[in-house]
Amino acid sequence: MTSQSGHPSPLPRRAVIGTALGGAAAAALPGPAHAESAPNGGRRPWRLRSAMTTDHAWAGFLRDQDLRWTRLPTRWYEGPFLGDGLLGSMIYQEPDANRIRFTVQHGRVQDHRPQFGSGWGTCRLPVGHLTLDPVGTITAVDWRLSLWNAELTGTVTTTAGTLTLSALVHDEVLAARVTADGGEQVSWTFHPEEAVSPRRIQEAPPAGYTANPPWTTRTTTDGTEQVLQPLSGGGLTATSYRRTGAELLLSVGHSHPSDSAAEADSLRNLRRATSYRALRRRHLRWWHAFYPKSFVSFPDQRLQSFHWIQLYKVASASRAGGPVMATSGPWLEPTPWPAVWWNLNVQLEYWLIHGSNHPELDALATTLRQNQEQLVANVPAAYRADSSGVGRSSDMFANREVGRPGTGAETGDLTWALHNVWLSYRHSMDESLLRDTIYPVLRRAINYYLHFLTPGGDGRLHLPSTLSPEYPVVPPQDTNYDLALIRWGCRTLLDSAELLGVDDESIPRWQEVLARLTPYPVDDNGFMIGAGTPYAQSHRHYSHLLMVYPLYLVNWDQPENRELIARSVAHWHALTGAHRGYSYTGAASLYAMMGDGDTAISYLRKFFDPTTRYPCRANTHYTEAGPVIETPLSASQSLHDMFCQSWGGVIRVFPAVPSDWADVTLHDFRTEGAFLVSAVREAGTTRFIRIRSLAGEPLKLRHGLGGTLTVLLDDGTPARTHDLGDGTLAIELPRGREVLVHSGPRPDLVVAPVAVGEPGPAWGLP
Repeated sequence: MTSQSGHPSPLPRRAVIGTALGGAAAAALPGPAHAESAPNGGRRPWRLRSAMTTDHAWAGFLRDQDLRWTRLPTRWYEGPFLGDGLLGSMIYQEPDANRIRFTVQHGRVQDHRPQFGSGWGTCRLPVGHLTLDPVGTITAVDWRLSLWNAELTGTVTTTAGTLTLSALVHDEVLAARVTADGGEQVSWTFHPEEAVSPRRIQEAPPAGYTANPPWTTRTTTDGTEQVLQPLSGGGLTATSYRRTGAELLLSVGHSHPSDSAAEADSLRNLRRATSYRALRRRHLRWWHAFYPKSFVSFPDQRLQSFHWIQLYKVASASRAGGPVMATSGPWLEPTPWPAVWWNLNVQLEYWLIHGSNHPELDALATTLRQNQEQLVANVPAAYRADSSGVGRSSDMFANREVGRPGTGAETGDLTWALHNVWLSYRHSMDESLLRDTIYPVLRRAINYYLHFLTPGGDGRLHLPSTLSPEYPVVPPQDTNYDLALIRWGCRTLLDSAELLGVDDESIPRWQEVLARLTPYPVDDNGFMIGAGTPYAQSHRHYSHLLMVYPLYLVNWDQPENRELIARSVAHWHALTGAHRGYSYTGAASLYAMMGDGDTAISYLRKFFDPTTRYPCRANTHYTEAGPVIETPLSASQSLHDMFCQSWGGVIRVFPAVPSDWADVTLHDFRTEGAFLVSAVREAGTTRFIRIRSLAGEPLKLRHGLGGTLTVLLDDGTPARTHDLGDGTLAIELPRGREVLVHSGPRPDLVVAPVAVGEPGPAWGLP
């Protein structure tokens, strides 16, 4: 068999290919003014056109997604927020005062006394806050948080006059510019905060804990004010700030064990910033390059705005090479959880970076790569020769001991975190990530499990007692959370060894575990917590369903498992009372995997229902006993799961779009296999799909198209394809090439925002 281009085809079957350059398809071709070079050096017969190619277009689109305030926010979860992955600031009314607070917090500022645990000894520490202190009584505000510019602008009206402000955070500098009219004056005050764990809102310090020393202040020769906070465990936090006319610049440095580097860092950051205007130019360059890496639009105005705010939020909270997000991101507030949480939070925080095509935000992968020695030190000494782990919560360096299976300890969290890094690999196909991080660390994480697997009388391998994260009953053995992670880990290690060409001595052991590991405990209600332990009381986590989502070991493509999956998910939500926001986002993603977009959106909307016990808040943040940033970020991933999925080596385009959303646009949505997917759905029908291969990986596409397919490469030649059945097409797509897939006459190949079908108010306090 040969293709129409004359090259031999290795595929036994080919989809019916429409005419390459004739009929209605030819009429839809762009004219000569739009033609561009094809890979063969000629003219491209088709080209995807985007309405989002200019700064003007992006500024206009994102302006409609901005947060607005016409009332003064009084709590952190109501106000604007700024950040650069390190320094963060939230803006709201100073409690019980006629002032506006700008919090000053930093993702690297923490204590360094591990003997007191992650809640007190290595916890995030507060830095302080600025207040803008008007002369008159505040009567009104008119603020806009511009997503496109990542900048807060607006006015504060008082009984004395008006303050006009703008503020941003970039390169570890909080920059503000405020001018006064009428009888108002610009007055700033910095308030240092005690360097003590925010966990004190819940409990007293542990025995033996002593307070950190008090801060000191000084003024440098150039007039810069400094607050220096020494720490009992060594190190220092330095806050430096200066006012020049209408402008204020502030920076925070933190160092350990050095007590001088922080001071130098904060001063250097201020010198580098020079002025608001100069800093803003660099700031805008970064953000204006950030957003166009992908595009999504759908007709629900409030949810669409929410999604774009989450992209702004995650980029404000995390950057590769920086600290992995703690539960509050860089915006520390009083909380019982002033640390990194490894048993769900950190995983949910980072899922949305993949589809949105933002690997530059992946601090989780860099954290695990940089702290491999600490992961070894976390396991009991007897196992450090070949094992690694991390406990439930830790500092940014993953410093937390992990318990032993057999003691009811929570032991699988590192393996779940490595699944996130595996997703980073699969979406980039960056072999160095596989070789230098995933393979060595996952090998040690699975080794830790293998020390405790023992054969039972049934000939199966069993795991002694471990905890399913935060479920109140500990199974006597075979916790589903861990069984799923062991299976995923062994399969991934086998795949990785083959990909890397490693003849690992443990390969037979991994194969044996997969062959002999006990089945998942199941009862009449579906997946259990573990052996002898049913899911019998309401619980917020879906750890017992990890094999379904996000691991997809048990999935909807397996007809024999569909009833079990549906029964398990329904039973999880049938027991009410303890569910939290991510219980609804998790259910939405599970139903999206089932292809049920209407049920998926019904669960997702519960997170946005203000009558829900723990709903999304006015500025799209979320709180329980304290800030927990992962839940709204995971809601964006639920939207991703409705629009495009790529688990199991198959790209599924529009697999679970709610029936009310007739129009959806995706552009450069990144999938596993390192593909960029663009697709347009109009009037409930997929019009076309364009896929670009970044790595030359095998492409399997579940396209959702009916009728005769046209499958064209970017030089106009028909692609070599193979019909795999079930609406799935294998397409031969070399690295760097693009393919267009559609049915019927060629549609207009335009990517553009869709019309709003469900109007909604802006986020904030509009």
